[in-house]
Amino acid sequence: MTLPLENILVIDLSQFLSGPSASLRLADLGAEVIKIEKPITGDICRELYVSDCSIDGESTIFHAINRNKKSAVYDLKNDEDLERFRNLLARADVMMHNFRPGVMTRLGLTYEHVSALNPGIVYAELSGYGQDGPWKDRPGQDLLLQAVTGVTYLTGNKNDPPTPMGVAVADILSGTQLTQGILAALFQRSMTGKGALVQLSMMETMIDFQFEVLTCFFNDGRQTQPRSENNGAHAYIAAPYGVYRTMDGYLSLAMGDIVRLGQLLQCSPLTDMSDKSKWFSERDAIKEILQAHLLTQKTAFWLEILEGADIWCSEILDYEQLRKHEGYDILKMEQEVVIGSGKALTTTRCPIRIDGELLISAKGAPSLGEHTRDIEKRFNG
Repeated sequence: MTLPLENILVIDLSQFLSGPSASLRLADLGAEVIKIEKPITGDICRELYVSDCSIDGESTIFHAINRNKKSAVYDLKNDEDLERFRNLLARADVMMHNFRPGVMTRLGLTYEHVSALNPGIVYAELSGYGQDGPWKDRPGQDLLLQAVTGVTYLTGNKNDPPTPMGVAVADILSGTQLTQGILAALFQRSMTGKGALVQLSMMETMIDFQFEVLTCFFNDGRQTQPRSENNGAHAYIAAPYGVYRTMDGYLSLAMGDIVRLGQLLQCSPLTDMSDKSKWFSERDAIKEILQAHLLTQKTAFWLEILEGADIWCSEILDYEQLRKHEGYDILKMEQEVVIGSGKALTTTRCPIRIDGELLISAKGAPSLGEHTRDIEKRFNG
């Protein structure tokens, strides 16, 4: 199978999650990704543990986000290494980094420097808070970005403290946005022959992520919408939208007609609420009624009624429960890869299909500098 980005060479200077998640997707789509790491320690993500699970002494996150790549070690503060690195850039299609503003200026590797060396290169840079302004030197870390962009006031109930999402949403979404920008610039280059500078900040990503609720905020008197008192899921959506406990578990309910819901569930207090305008203003009271009623039966009982009537609902699953379902199994989202040491591990695959084919590669994350000798021979031999 010929992949869309075969023959595209990506030089990736980025570390941790945001930038590497973008180069991971480019690699999955066929690009050759050379991960440039500093001597001895390499990418900080190799040793920055986020759980008590590691693989060969390295972070599981590193292995998840850097599969299907090559690793070469260069000390960019060393003049000889820097010159050899420039030889890679002269033949690259894409260069990307997520250093703080000013770092590439000191190294002589800004877009102006690199495009003079290679006019066709797509130069992508990802920052935490943009290239200018009072926050530009702050660390672009996921939790910190969630904290300052308002997103932590959208999860949970009204009286809960600010609640961050349980995944690195700012990192991964920023990587996704950066990938889109790179692909657009590569398409433009295919028509014009000219490269481009693609810039993105995690701050902008997280603001854009909230375009739905921010548009409501901008056009509704700029008043912050409080979260539901209970059963919260979305601060800007009326009842019944939320998560509810049943006799033996939990289920989620999306948008729906309250009167019809009351009829289906045989919950008489809801059948009298025909004024749709009150489904938002009185959502807490509605949710209290619904919650008390749903506690009287098991999840499967309610799902049989609701799903049979095409009501948008779902049981709530943990990872083990999810993996037991045919709906998960049929997608074949898990794959086994082999890392540089020869050890096999299970991770997720690229979610994209091309011409009906899954994009799967058995190539795991590289050992630090695993490909330096081959890359040197190829570009500096």
